[in-house]
Amino acid sequence: MFAVTAARFDADNPLAGLELGEHPEPQPPDGWTTVQVRAAALNHHDVWTLRGVGISADRLPIVLGCDAAGVDEHGNEVIVHAVVGDPVAGGSDETLDPRRSLLSERYDGTFAEKVAVPRRNLVPKPGGLSFEDAACLPTAYLTAYRMLFDKAGLEPGATVLVQGAGGGVATALIVLGRAAGYRIWATSRSEAKRARAVELGADQAFAVGERLPERVDAVMETVGEATWAHSLRALRPGGTIVISGATSGAVPPAELNRVFFLQLSVVGSTMGSRDQLVRLARFCEQTGVRPVIDRTLPLAGARDGFAAMIAGDLFGKVVFTV
Repeated sequence: MFAVTAARFDADNPLAGLELGEHPEPQPPDGWTTVQVRAAALNHHDVWTLRGVGISADRLPIVLGCDAAGVDEHGNEVIVHAVVGDPVAGGSDETLDPRRSLLSERYDGTFAEKVAVPRRNLVPKPGGLSFEDAACLPTAYLTAYRMLFDKAGLEPGATVLVQGAGGGVATALIVLGRAAGYRIWATSRSEAKRARAVELGADQAFAVGERLPERVDAVMETVGEATWAHSLRALRPGGTIVISGATSGAVPPAELNRVFFLQLSVVGSTMGSRDQLVRLARFCEQTGVRPVIDRTLPLAGARDGFAAMIAGDLFGKVVFTV
């Protein structure tokens, strides 16, 4: 079958390790099944893998990709939950299993004509969602869903600051938050991306680090070091930062005096459970929210999608069709 794989690591030039071509079809073990992939979405995780982050060389070559939607062995249209873990060890939440992994870390991923997954990782795809839309949900949109609706503890009408508008999680936060009745503010270094954020539904958009009109109830943080100080200053007393990533660096100054004096909460969030993916798909179906897709490419054109992500030339998701 045709697949997109990481064949080697190169921290400086990740595209050097990307290979497209024939790969053996998956042989699912007991309790697993296969899905004919119709669409798959690109994530920063795939670029980090090519850089050698979070994976050892003995796993190579490995098929890249966490997210997919397709057709199972019985002809059902399904969405693939990317987290492979033991729900018992996690207390019904796979993301709390300390031995969890994502597809494309220990097991071949979704950038192929066919992928093997645990049977319980399949959730029904609503008929109102296209395969391309559904493929965007399992990582970026599920991460945003948990940040907003599980970890932040907000009521409709609350003001939420989204740092770094333009990425997959950030655009998901804007469209999901707007649909849920939050007042969304966003930041970006790019004037064009700030304008796009407002078009998506953000009430206002600001340059990174710009002084805000007032302090916010919560900050959604995926950037890390470059925006951390601004995130802390932007919060009202008693406010919450929900952090799910640190693309610019993971060791910013903690400013603990501000955290304890203003009684701020810093909450970590990773992905989401299978049950939350079911609810996210239903939320999209009920509200009419659809993922923001920057571009759709055939799987054979995956190198162009990777190059755009590495260059930061994106607003929303890159989707590969099979």
